Amino acid sequence: MQYDTDVIIIGGGFAGITAARELTQRGARATILEARNRLGGRTWTRETSLGRELDMGGTWVHWIQPHVWAEITRYGLDLIASPELDTGYWRVGDDVRTGTADAMLDLLDASMTEVLADARRVLPQPYDYFPLSEEIKALDQVSVAEKIAALDLDPQQRALLDGMWALNFSGDPTRSGYTQALRWCALSGGDWKLMFEACATYKFARGTRSLLDAIAADASGADVRLDTTVTKIDETVDGVTVTCGDGTQLRGKRVVVTVPLNILNSIDVTPGLGHGVSAVAAEGQASSGVKVWVRVKGEVGRFAAFADSDAVLNFVQYEYPLDGDSLIVAFGPRSGLIDLNDPRAVEAELRKWRPDLEVVAVDAHDWTADPLSGETWPMLAPHQLDAVSHAARDTTRRVRLAGSDYACGWAGFIDGAIESALQTARQLITELESEN
Repeated sequence: MQYDTDVIIIGGGFAGITAARELTQRGARATILEARNRLGGRTWTRETSLGRELDMGGTWVHWIQPHVWAEITRYGLDLIASPELDTGYWRVGDDVRTGTADAMLDLLDASMTEVLADARRVLPQPYDYFPLSEEIKALDQVSVAEKIAALDLDPQQRALLDGMWALNFSGDPTRSGYTQALRWCALSGGDWKLMFEACATYKFARGTRSLLDAIAADASGADVRLDTTVTKIDETVDGVTVTCGDGTQLRGKRVVVTVPLNILNSIDVTPGLGHGVSAVAAEGQASSGVKVWVRVKGEVGRFAAFADSDAVLNFVQYEYPLDGDSLIVAFGPRSGLIDLNDPRAVEAELRKWRPDLEVVAVDAHDWTADPLSGETWPMLAPHQLDAVSHAARDTTRRVRLAGSDYACGWAGFIDGAIESALQTARQLITELESEN
């Protein structure tokens, strides 16, 4: 077989561009096929209608995430912290309660601690849990909602706990896999507050794009083809042929598929990927939510707000002052319930906590409705961990999976995308060198 390249990488997000860097710096030829008109995947730093550049997707990082932290160190990138919050608002039914932000988190402490109490025992080495033990297999049948329902909580505790997990999963707790929650907490040393800090505190001073651009600069040896959709992958004993939407075909020795799990089946792979991962992709992982940036008139104070998973928007956090106004970010667990580009619709939801808020402008990208993502950050549903873990670790095929959806560790984060890409690239380099 004549090869056009050594490795074809489908998707130019953090996993794709990291894999390309690793491969090309070891002398392999790599071609990235990216369906969008830009690199970055579900991370996207851009100018907005709010008056400043913002991260529409992919924002927070932390030093307990080793792979992304190594990249931050490597490229000398600066971080800033989201502001310390003064006030908390939380809804219990139609009742809005208020206190300090710390007091709001304190109300969560006992129930979050109880939900996650077994994290370190079940996952003492949170990167090394495969093959799954019988206990983990049993726990993977459980949803976060089922775990919450089993606790003896008052209505306030239940509403806050449900809202916290709807935020973490960017989706409905009834479809949120309990093992995913345990994995995050185990990676945080069993400390849920440290886990939450990793989720929503430290971000790049010049946007997430600053890291993406740094990695891409070191992957300049790769052939990057934007606006290129892949429809089919044919694997044989000799190599792999990739067919693009315009009929163009590319032949390589290996293929790395980095597309999100929810759109994995948009590519016809022959023979199939196996291990049941296609069935998981058809079912869909748990995240189905929205993120919207909001410019609010005036200085509204540094606040956060929670509501339960029935809310259209169930979490809000103050982020920046801007020319006398305030920029806040809001999340909801279900796409399609609100027009994210309608300031009045967003304002109506925010006023369920604070009737004084006046929305000046909004900006968002609906990742769940986007056919090139179909999800926000990846979070597994019950029954999915074994199949995804099997498929992600299958090194017997010329077609490999890489990305945050398939990571061993910080799945759902940039760190997981980088981790998965590093592992896959290392394996492929070893294989390619042995064939030469």
